[in-house]
Amino acid sequence: MNLEPEIFEFLKKLKKNNNRPWFKDNKSTFDTHNSNVKKYFSNFFDNNKDQFKWESFKVFRIYKDVRFSKDKTPYKTHFAIAFHRTKPKYRGGFYIHIQPGNTFIASGFWNPNKDDLYRIRKEIESDGDYFREVIENKKITKKWGAIHGNSLKVCPKGFDKNHPNIDLLRYKQFIFVKNFQDEMVLEDNFRDSVNNHFKLLLPFHDYFSDVLTTDLNGQSIL
Repeated sequence: MNLEPEIFEFLKKLKKNNNRPWFKDNKSTFDTHNSNVKKYFSNFFDNNKDQFKWESFKVFRIYKDVRFSKDKTPYKTHFAIAFHRTKPKYRGGFYIHIQPGNTFIASGFWNPNKDDLYRIRKEIESDGDYFREVIENKKITKKWGAIHGNSLKVCPKGFDKNHPNIDLLRYKQFIFVKNFQDEMVLEDNFRDSVNNHFKLLLPFHDYFSDVLTTDLNGQSIL
């Protein structure tokens, strides 16, 4: 089973007609595509959940929450799929974004909560060189490129602004992103390619999981 080219055509039309009357008239077409996406990635989840320690996955709703957005169009113009690891032992997220001209996969730590971010920064403070080795592993960067994430412009409170790894301490997110052309998404090996990219990040995720499940003395907090 592959994703059909029509999924991109539908999303292109939705972008041009992002209003409730048009969506209502085309709801059955959306339901078909949404069902296909769920089946396609349900198979992917079942085949890979053990190696990635996934507990569940979800296909996000197409409906937007516009309460705090300047863009009041009611619908997303992409399909989004997230895979969740089995907490508390395993950490990190896996995400797939299907959109004409903007399909990508992403994995990592999107918005760590306050305690998790502090624990990560303390790890950087104490062993930043090894932390850098993990995120700059050539096997990862060759396929994914450099790590992404929003950063503070100044040193985080409570840390040394002259720390040799201050660039890492300023990070608020730790994410890897890989883009795919539309035609690649429709190929037979798309899921295999996604799987291979995600697999490269397992040492990264396992390292962060170890950090986030131990205290500053390396003792388990589970």
